[in-house]
Amino acid sequence: MLPKLTLVIGGAASGKSAFAERLVTQTARPRRYIATAQVLDAEMQARADRHRARRDTGWTTVEAPLDTAAALHDTTRDEIVLLDCATLWLTNQMLSGNDPATETARLLRALKTAPAPVVVVSNEVGSGIVPENALSRRFRDEQGRLNQRLAAQAGLVVTVIAGLPLVLKGVLPEGAA
Repeated sequence: MLPKLTLVIGGAASGKSAFAERLVTQTARPRRYIATAQVLDAEMQARADRHRARRDTGWTTVEAPLDTAAALHDTTRDEIVLLDCATLWLTNQMLSGNDPATETARLLRALKTAPAPVVVVSNEVGSGIVPENALSRRFRDEQGRLNQRLAAQAGLVVTVIAGLPLVLKGVLPEGAA
């Protein structure tokens, strides 16, 4: 059984989303996928299509690029939720001119009060070089703070590197690796 909140974190193309999907599908609960991506071009459409193709028909998909808190409140206690991903959600908030601290607090409250257990996917962005421009540095810092707050609230935190999960906090359910 997964805890109320699970964080699956890793670098770009690390296998974190596929691992999170496997975690969610190991339960017998109805599955809800909260997608935060905004499809604004053909390349992003191809990415979204690849993610969708990995999932079977047992998923209900809700697109919530900005108001993810409302999407979490609309879940039921019988479901399990995959929120993919916190990084795109934060990008959307910042590009929309919203205050990241305010929106992060709202998201964390929604995760705490959501009826369903939630698995959140997020990118680890702090391992690379220091970005050259102010917006990128601000994003990196905001993402780092968001990841720290998600990890503090989560009962299970797993990093995925090269498709391999490593538990940082909590215990994986049997057969989840």
